[in-house]
Amino acid sequence: MSEHWPQGALIVLGASEEQIPLYQEARRRGIPTIAVDMRADAPALPFADASLKISTRDTDAIAATLGDVRPAGIVGGASDAALASWHALGVRYGTGYVYPESALAAGDKAAFHAIAASCGVTGYGWSASDNPEQVIAKAAGMHFPLVIKPVDGSGSKGVTRITRSDDLPAAVARARSYSASQTVIAEESLEGRPLAIEVFMQGGRALMTCIKDKDFIGGSFVVRRLRTAQLPSATYRRIEATVERLCRALGIVDGPANFDAVLSADDGQERVIEANARLGGDGVPRLLAAAYGVDVVRALIALALGEPFGSHLAPTRTAHAALELIGSPLTVEGELVAWEGVAEARNTPGITDIELYAKPGDLVRPHDQSGHKIGLLVAAGPSVADASSALETARALIRPVTRPITEAK
Repeated sequence: MSEHWPQGALIVLGASEEQIPLYQEARRRGIPTIAVDMRADAPALPFADASLKISTRDTDAIAATLGDVRPAGIVGGASDAALASWHALGVRYGTGYVYPESALAAGDKAAFHAIAASCGVTGYGWSASDNPEQVIAKAAGMHFPLVIKPVDGSGSKGVTRITRSDDLPAAVARARSYSASQTVIAEESLEGRPLAIEVFMQGGRALMTCIKDKDFIGGSFVVRRLRTAQLPSATYRRIEATVERLCRALGIVDGPANFDAVLSADDGQERVIEANARLGGDGVPRLLAAAYGVDVVRALIALALGEPFGSHLAPTRTAHAALELIGSPLTVEGELVAWEGVAEARNTPGITDIELYAKPGDLVRPHDQSGHKIGLLVAAGPSVADASSALETARALIRPVTRPITEAK
C-alpha cells in the first residue's frame, strides 16, 4: 500500500476481472487509479497505480486511509457490494457525479417489486421476510414452481428453484445463508423467454438500450450465453419504455442499469424480475462493443469524472453479437492445468474477444455462480445465426484442462 496517494486519481471500487476495463480506460487517458479491494490477489490490482486492502463496503475506513486525497472521481463496476460506498464517497468528496442514493433500492428485491408496481409494471406473486417460518408459510400458498432467493443477493448465489412445498425449508435456509440481512424472498417462477436488458440513461431517457436473450447452465440460474435479441419493434420499444420508467423511479437520471426479465409465454408481456443499478457484468461491455461499436466503459468513466459521455454511446455499426462464459468442467474444486485451442479459437472468423481469467496453476471452482467463470468468448456477425455459429465453432476449439484437487490425508 502506498503511503503517498496520487492526487487527482480515480478511485475504483473493486478489482475483480469485471473491473479491469475501468483501470485500462483510466490508464489510456493518463488518469491515475486507486483500487479498493480487500483481496490481496484481486485480478485487477496489477492495472492500478495504488491500492487499499479494504472492503468496498467500509466507507469510513476508505476515507480515513485516503486522508486528504482529493479524487477526480469515484466509480464502481459490475458489483452491488460497492454501490452504497460509491454514493457516500461521492457525497463526502463532492465529486462531479454522485451515485444516486435512491438507486440503492434496486439491491433489495422486495423493495424493487414495490417500485415496479408503483410504476404500473405488471408483476407476479412474491413474498419476503427475515422470518424464515413466515416465508415458508406464505410461500406454501403460492403457485409452484417457486424461486427462493436472498433478497439482497447477486450473481445467482443462494438461488433455488423448487416444485413442491416440502423443499421450502432447505431452500429458505440456503438463501438466508447468503443474505447479509437474513431476508429471503419467494417468487413465482415465470415461464417464457428470459431476457437481459442493458440501458444507459442520459437526462432521464435511455440513450442506449440493448435487449439480449440469455441461456442458463443446466437447470441453474447461472448465465451461460447471451446474444442480441430479435424482437418486433413494438415489443422492443415497449420494453425500453418500461426500463426507462423504472430507472426514473430509482433516481437514475444519468448512468447505467441492467434488468432481468421474462417475456411471458402466456400474454407476451414482459415481467421484470430484478434490477442492478450499475454496469452489467459477465463481459456485457464487450458484447455491446461488438454489436454496436459503443463503449459503455468510456461513457462510465466520463460520467464519473463529471464529463459529457453521450458520444461514447453513439452506435457506429449495427450487427448482432453473442457471448459465452467459460467455466470449469469439474463439479468439485480443481486446478487449471492448461488452456488448449486458444490460438485456433482466436482465429475463428467472427470472434471479436477472448478473455481468460484463470491461468495454469490457479484454483478453479464449479461454475455454479457468476463469479466462478474462468473466461469468455464474444462473436459478432450480420445476423444472430452468424454470431452464434462463430461462437459455437470457437467454443468447440477452446478447452480448459483441469484436474480435481484431492485433500491430503
